[in-house]
Amino acid sequence: MKKQALREHYKKLRLSLAPGELDERSDAVCMRLFTQFQLAEKTLSMFLPIERLREINTYLILEKGISLDVRIALPKMNPETNSLRHYLFENHSQLEINPLGIPEPKRGKSVKIKDLDIILVPLLAFDKNGHRVGYGKGYYDKLLRKCSPTAIFIGLSLFDEAAEIDDIDAHDIPLHFCITPNHLIRFNEG
Repeated sequence: MKKQALREHYKKLRLSLAPGELDERSDAVCMRLFTQFQLAEKTLSMFLPIERLREINTYLILEKGISLDVRIALPKMNPETNSLRHYLFENHSQLEINPLGIPEPKRGKSVKIKDLDIILVPLLAFDKNGHRVGYGKGYYDKLLRKCSPTAIFIGLSLFDEAAEIDDIDAHDIPLHFCITPNHLIRFNEG
């Protein structure tokens, strides 16, 4: 399928999840992240959910990360350049909802892209090679391209199945892993 068709399909699938089912899937992904990856003493880039779009509840990851003293960096969008800048999470009062419905920091200590150890990447769908379908603006592809070669890119998906993405672009940066409610998928490297 083409990316746009996959976007529409998975948006509808997410909206069809019952509230309890969304919570259960989000809990399972969160638990799998913390059991499969060592996050202590790492800088974790993570996104917060657009709740009206029924995105995975990453507040669970935020709260557990705080309790384990994980250094959490949250992205703030720059729509003029389609780029992300990261700030250390300090407390919930530093967050505001941007015009797209994304909670992001309005202030804080800046974190350099090269200092991000693990990047949690939002997605609507992924394929067996670690390519993903996002919302189509390229924010994360730009970010991942600038990360340290040792950084780990982890997609978070509410759904287990890999899609067939027919229109992969040269600028699409593949994931190293994807966490679903039932699986940790490692993608072959190069």
